[in-house]
Amino acid sequence: MKGMTYGFADALRLTLERITPLAIETVSLVDSVGRIAAEDLCALIDSPSMDSSRKDGYAVRSGEVAGATPDHPVRLRLVGSIAAGGENTIRVTPGTTVRILTGARIPGGADAVVSEEFATKESHEVLIENPAAPKNILARGSDVSLGQCLLSKGLSITPVMAGLLAVAGHNRVPVYRSPAIGIVGTGDEIIEPGEPLPDGKIYASNIITLAGWCRRYGVSSTLALVPDDPDTIFRTLDHLSLKTDALITSGGAWTGDHDVVASVLGSLGWEQVFHRIRIGPGKGVGFGMLGGKPVFVLPGGPPSNLMAFLQIALPGLQALSGDAHPGLPRISARLGSNLLGGDREWTDFFFGTLSLEGEMVVFHPMMKRSRLSAVAEATAIGAIPEGKDSLLEGEVIRVQLIGHGMVP
Repeated sequence: MKGMTYGFADALRLTLERITPLAIETVSLVDSVGRIAAEDLCALIDSPSMDSSRKDGYAVRSGEVAGATPDHPVRLRLVGSIAAGGENTIRVTPGTTVRILTGARIPGGADAVVSEEFATKESHEVLIENPAAPKNILARGSDVSLGQCLLSKGLSITPVMAGLLAVAGHNRVPVYRSPAIGIVGTGDEIIEPGEPLPDGKIYASNIITLAGWCRRYGVSSTLALVPDDPDTIFRTLDHLSLKTDALITSGGAWTGDHDVVASVLGSLGWEQVFHRIRIGPGKGVGFGMLGGKPVFVLPGGPPSNLMAFLQIALPGLQALSGDAHPGLPRISARLGSNLLGGDREWTDFFFGTLSLEGEMVVFHPMMKRSRLSAVAEATAIGAIPEGKDSLLEGEVIRVQLIGHGMVP
């Protein structure tokens, strides 16, 4: 069809080439979770900052207890005790030991710790009944060491990573600003959810789905519904373009009498990169720049709307957030049934579900239908790539993950 120039890979490449991350800001570690690191984050200190004990037990000179057994224990004089965070001025000298608790600094003169289950305390002496285990000492810097790179620029900060950054001496970190976007649903037939539903009208589900996906990725959104009126669409897009970092339109993306979004964007002065590409569903997707900000034009049919968003708009928004590896997470899965496509020059996407059969994840493609209910239970997406018109049951392919609890 006219204008359908680009295949999927080229369209995605063109999208990501045009988008640069937003500005950098410094936030607390708690607020950094889910955000994208704006620079390599390295340890500012050694952690632990000292050699410390992994066990409750007794700090010893390992050579003195090398031959200790329950029948032939080694008797040592107890000269003190050390707890985590406590003062440590005691030394272990020949013939002595120090009671030590988990996390406490290894006292001078000691090079090992005997777990308390291998020792018996008798007044001011301790009977050591087992050789000391070097593994009972946590060496300085064994968790993180000064200068060690913990997270590369462009990667997401997880809750565990935030904790590790705290261990490494950070309390605030640089991240890319999270995008705020405008989502505009167009159509005379759509109304806001919760309003009385007149005959011939439908509730605006697409923008709710899109906003939900944006929230999952830390992107805030402002929603608007407009009729198929060019002037109203123009004013709405013009207003939202000034207060957001990107725009998504839903509906009005094809060639019908009421599909005017692309022409309105043209009136606003957008730089169209593409409109309609060789993917199915979702071929009506468009992308361009308006005032230096990304604009994604999505078709109105729910499966097409969602697929176009997931394959083009979502990676674009992730790139805007600074993500160095935009796109849905992928795993390998075996096809549970044949996948039959159409034109070999297209990328044919299929929603589906996953199961675990033995040790292998299996992808079960769903029949293509035009309604949202047909894909509401989908947890993954498979594809027949350009150059092929089918994939056979049993083949192992890469699938994109779109749900939680996907594999029982």
